[in-house]
This record gives sequence, C-alpha cells and structure tokens, in this order.
Amino acid sequence: MHIVCPQCGATNRVPTERLSEYPVCGRCGAEVAPASPVALGDDSLPGYLAKTEVPVLVDFWAEWCGPCKAFAPHFAQAAAQRPGVRFVKVDSDASPKASMRHRVRSIPTIALFLGGEEIARASGAMSGPQLLQWVDTQLASANKGA
Repeated sequence: MHIVCPQCGATNRVPTERLSEYPVCGRCGAEVAPASPVALGDDSLPGYLAKTEVPVLVDFWAEWCGPCKAFAPHFAQAAAQRPGVRFVKVDSDASPKASMRHRVRSIPTIALFLGGEEIARASGAMSGPQLLQWVDTQLASANKGA
C-alpha cells in the first residue's frame, strides 16, 4: 500500500503487515507511519489524502479552542492504538484553505478519509475509547459497502 511521507510528500510503498514497525521514507528517512499524529496544512493535506491508501483521520482544531486542547491527548492516544490508520492534525487558523475545502464549520471536527474520499465526520471532543469506537464503526461500515 502507499503512504505519503508527512515530511517531504514522497509516496512510499509499505506492506500492510509492516505498518506497526514504523517504516521510514525512502527519500528523507522520516517515519511515514508514526504512532503519533502528524501536523499537515493547506499545501500538504490534499496530496496526503489523495495518495495515502490507508484510512486517514483528520482533526481540525485551533490553539485557542478549549475543547480542542482537551481532545488532543485522546487523539494522540488513539493514534498509538491504531497503526493501520494515519492520524493528522490540521490547525484551522494556520490552514484556512484546508478548513474551507473540507467545509469545517466548528472545531474540533474529525473527518475520516479512505481512498482520498471523506467517509465520515463528527464534531466535538470525545474520549479516547469513544474515538476508537467511532473510527472502528465507520471503517467497518465502509468495508461492508466495499
């Protein structure tokens, strides 16, 4: 499967069974599947979503947002527990085009992408277990339809 490097944007081919082994980019050497969320922005998000073949969960947030700050540790904890899903954070203030492109109207908003297409969305903070259950439910639903 293909995963885009969050650092340099190169597309890397990674065997599914090696996702939990923290593969590195063939171009720059950065981790392409880290166990923590990666920050992307206006320029990097579209290519990342379009070329990454594993599910991608994006958290649209802002520094001034209290619920966003409360949700952040849960999002990071969930990233460590789901190596088959890429976790991405997009600062809505620093990346207004990404927020507009994805019609983010409130924060925090999470959007789940599969094959470059949004398959689910939720707004508001949730606990780590709630987030994991939501992701698992959405992916199971998407796989039934495939």
